[in-house]
Amino acid sequence: MTSHPVVVAVVVTYNRRALLQTTLEGIVAGTRVPDAVVIVDNASTDGTAEFLQQYQSPVTTDVVTLNVNVGGAGGFVVGMERAVLDHGADHVWIMDDDTEPQPNALHEALDVSESYLQETGEAPAFIASRVVWTDGRDHPMNRMRPRMGASEAERSVAARLGATQIRSASFVSVLIRAEEIKQHGLPIADYFIWNDDLEYTARISRRGIALTTDASVANHHTKVFGDAGADPGPRFYYEVRNKLWVYTRSNALAPWEKILFTGASLRNWTRTIAASPNRKVLFAGLLKGLRHSLKAPRSNAQVLEGIYVLRNVQEPVR
Repeated sequence: MTSHPVVVAVVVTYNRRALLQTTLEGIVAGTRVPDAVVIVDNASTDGTAEFLQQYQSPVTTDVVTLNVNVGGAGGFVVGMERAVLDHGADHVWIMDDDTEPQPNALHEALDVSESYLQETGEAPAFIASRVVWTDGRDHPMNRMRPRMGASEAERSVAARLGATQIRSASFVSVLIRAEEIKQHGLPIADYFIWNDDLEYTARISRRGIALTTDASVANHHTKVFGDAGADPGPRFYYEVRNKLWVYTRSNALAPWEKILFTGASLRNWTRTIAASPNRKVLFAGLLKGLRHSLKAPRSNAQVLEGIYVLRNVQEPVR
């Protein structure tokens, strides 16, 4: 690791030009700005491409325009590989286009990562920002729970640094060590949206350290204050299929974690359907998700065939 680690931000966008502008403004306004920004445009049709063509930034900017919308999952696969292979990242700072990092977000995440390494000799796999809604309340969609099974010594070290050990995080301002990407591969593009971040962050932290710190803050500009079950509509299909892929097709979770997580998901799905005015839509999504989860996700190369050519960062180790 160099004394000034190379940080590359990765932003994936689709048809949210105004929010994307807020994200980019937040990135360059930081007390520590990344060395480069990779923006992956998922075939937007709302003027995003035109905005990016004339966009000027004080930070080196690499715009990748895809001809097909491959979802957040596919976009992060492209952007993260590009950050590592083309920009020499030591850390990859990833976020959606409705994320607004606050001024100290990157600086504080880097500080915790380096401090933990100095204290313990072990580099954290990733550092996740505290995620708040537009009014400053902790966002329920991005809630991170303390890691079960962490030792008292591990919890104490994290606490001294103003951090908490966690097991997974969302792709809303999370700083990932490039070495973890090289070792564990990329996210799984076939998830398209939802739970690709759960699978990936849990995969790289299963035998490693993952932390969140309240000193690093990002706003998540969702339309409503709520979790993924607030009003999923047809997207409930992805919630069901992808969660089942995590539980049955991935090594991200230990067997005992899969049992606990499956039970929690079944309870949450039942509540979501019961509370929805669109039960028919959700029930159809549930059945379709159950059916499609029986077939394993396609490889990243298959998903991106004819869209983007992946190179040397390995396929996910499942």
